[in-house]
Amino acid sequence: MKNITLSANADLIEKARARAATEHTTLNAQFRMWLENYVQREQKSERTIETIRELQASIFSSGRKFSREEMNER
Repeated sequence: MKNITLSANADLIEKARARAATEHTTLNAQFRMWLENYVQREQKSERTIETIRELQASIFSSGRKFSREEMNER
């Protein structure tokens, strides 16, 4: 594991440590979870956009506009 240094207001850090303690964890553990979620959110967004583009490429309507009834058919 690699160490990094972050800067924040001392009062904010103490409040965050106190909250982490009430959750039976540490500020470091909370930051690691946040960092993982932060990266995964971007990856999920990229996969979602890729899926949408793939679906758009597979839809062929010849420019025809569908009626409300046609779009809501099951």
